[in-house]
Amino acid sequence: MKISAHLENSKGKHEVIFQTNDNKHSMTISPKPDGFGSSINGGELLFLAIATCYCNDIYREAAKRKIKVSYVEVTVEGEFGKEGEPAKNILYEARITADATKSKTEELMRYTDSVTEIQNTIRAKVPVFLSRVEAETSSK
Repeated sequence: MKISAHLENSKGKHEVIFQTNDNKHSMTISPKPDGFGSSINGGELLFLAIATCYCNDIYREAAKRKIKVSYVEVTVEGEFGKEGEPAKNILYEARITADATKSKTEELMRYTDSVTEIQNTIRAKVPVFLSRVEAETSSK
């Protein structure tokens, strides 16, 4: 599975496009009040990625067990220090409503935590590289 995220930003414009294999979609994110940059910061998006991955994987893993999940709630919190420092103390909690016993649902939740791709990527400390830079001069 190949995944990409693309954004374009200029004064008053912040366009975000995602793609997984051949499935392309977009999300509306407003620019900052001054018109440049995103009104959502990277930490918020990172934590949303953690929550979204867990949510989606709960449904995936529940289906394998023939458990019907009717509600998922995930909250992610953590801390960022000075500029350039990585996040620390990332914690998340979840509430699930399902048609299984409490113990089976809790087992599903713990197992899902062990197979969530985003959490496991962060836990593995995967290197990220800037692979290309391209600068242009704007006309005055």
